[in-house]
Amino acid sequence: MSDTPLNIVLCWHLHQPYYYNQLTQQYQLPWTYLHGIKDYVDMAAHLEANPSAKAVINFAPTLLEQLDDYAININAFLQENAPLHDPLLVALASQAHLKNSETRLQLVEQCLRANRERLIQRFAPYQQLVGIAEWARQHPPAIDYLNEQFCRDLVVWYHLAWMGETVRRQHTGIQALIEKECNYTLEDCLSLLIIIQQLLAGIIPRYRALLEKGQIELSFTPYAHPILPLLLDLNSAREALPDSALPNLAQYPDGVERARWHIQQGLATIEHYFGQRPTGCWVAEGGISDATVRLLDTEKMPWVASGETVLHNSLYRAGMQPNSLYKPYQLPNTQTCCFFRDDHLSDLIGFQFSQWHADDAVAHLVHQLETIADTQPQAQTVAIILDGENAWEYYPENGYYFLSALYRTLAKHPRLRLSTFQEACSTPAERLPHLVAGSWVYGTFSTWIGDKDKNRAWDMLGDAKQMFDQRIKQIPVKQRALAEKQLAICEGSDWFWWFGDYNPSDAVRDFDQLYRTHLHNLYHYLSVPPPAYLQHVFSVGSGAPAMGGTMRPAQEQKT
Repeated sequence: MSDTPLNIVLCWHLHQPYYYNQLTQQYQLPWTYLHGIKDYVDMAAHLEANPSAKAVINFAPTLLEQLDDYAININAFLQENAPLHDPLLVALASQAHLKNSETRLQLVEQCLRANRERLIQRFAPYQQLVGIAEWARQHPPAIDYLNEQFCRDLVVWYHLAWMGETVRRQHTGIQALIEKECNYTLEDCLSLLIIIQQLLAGIIPRYRALLEKGQIELSFTPYAHPILPLLLDLNSAREALPDSALPNLAQYPDGVERARWHIQQGLATIEHYFGQRPTGCWVAEGGISDATVRLLDTEKMPWVASGETVLHNSLYRAGMQPNSLYKPYQLPNTQTCCFFRDDHLSDLIGFQFSQWHADDAVAHLVHQLETIADTQPQAQTVAIILDGENAWEYYPENGYYFLSALYRTLAKHPRLRLSTFQEACSTPAERLPHLVAGSWVYGTFSTWIGDKDKNRAWDMLGDAKQMFDQRIKQIPVKQRALAEKQLAICEGSDWFWWFGDYNPSDAVRDFDQLYRTHLHNLYHYLSVPPPAYLQHVFSVGSGAPAMGGTMRPAQEQKT
């Protein structure tokens, strides 16, 4: 047992897909702002309430852009009656447009998309509204009998259920709306909209204040969340999975420059919002390779992180003895430190602790960390890395008790020290001759390539990129900027994540449509007709994964 405290790094990855349609200036799905008022405000509040705590906060740049756009847009509506960009916010602001069965049914469908146990059943008035809405959905003619007051109450309760727990406990305006229970007025809706705007507008300044206090380390993901190793070399999918099927596309055109663009644009976006460069990088989905690390090294990125199985595969391939997971590594002739997450501890938070009493969960996690400190004297830094948004709706009170106890307990523990990756870079790194390319999911890229639907999506993207290369210099300068951003959106990893039979049909339907819409818009900006195949659905899911598919365990489940 070492006398030196064991460094514990909690790294929360904040990210949402790009739901905004640049062409129509409408959000296709509301998840960015809903997670904003629930998870991003709560995460900041827990750190604010525990000044001795530390964490690494990783932002996807396109998330920051969308949060900023929402805050600006809602403020413009409130001040100047400018059009709102999100249909759900339109429904909250006024029910006047809900004049036909189709729009009412769309609202009903959206307001049912919430965790039943934690968000619906918790509030009796909301649960009652949901019961009526579900019956009406099963009996379509009944939709016409859902009057304006019902729709208003339903959409208000949907937002109240999605509200952050720290907001519910501290904001008197939210408390008053909850206590009212029903018969909400237009004034109630507008007061709720004002609160939503204030919460969204406050997210980036709150994290910036935490950064300036030294409570958080700022990390980033390249601009639109692409899988960099696949942009650089599609064949990298076969390093960890030699039999992986690849798309017809031999290589992604000009992939090195596109990867570099995402890194540089991501850095510029973070600097725009926070006034300084991030000090590390959680590459999208922990997708890493030698070429990825070397590209980040040219940008003088101090550290990068990935998954535990990537390290195990790399040590095995190099013929090295299994070494400690809990220290930094470096590739030859690079300065960038590579850290690897503890998959077991990260997955405990993501998939199991939501069903435990918070104190028991924290005690178990701390015991696991103490065991590492006791039995592995060479251990320096334990990395716990996971989504900062998707797990909490499965916890009671949005993880309020768990996160409060976690920060409070670790901040005062005599042998465990909350730290950051930047601080951990000060310890000597071990040389690793080669990284076997992979991600935190199974140590492979099978979540994004190899399936027939995923490969079809890559071929569609390849077609669009080839047209982009032909047309980009022939279109007006202002249009070029729109086209380049649209291409970046299409290169994001989220679309490929959802394609295939593993995921539920509703989610696959949404992302199939979103992807084809983004590709269609790219062709529009290039001033060429889109391919006819973009009119047709190409992926239909049928699975029922844990957490609805928004998260996955790091290790492949055995059947």
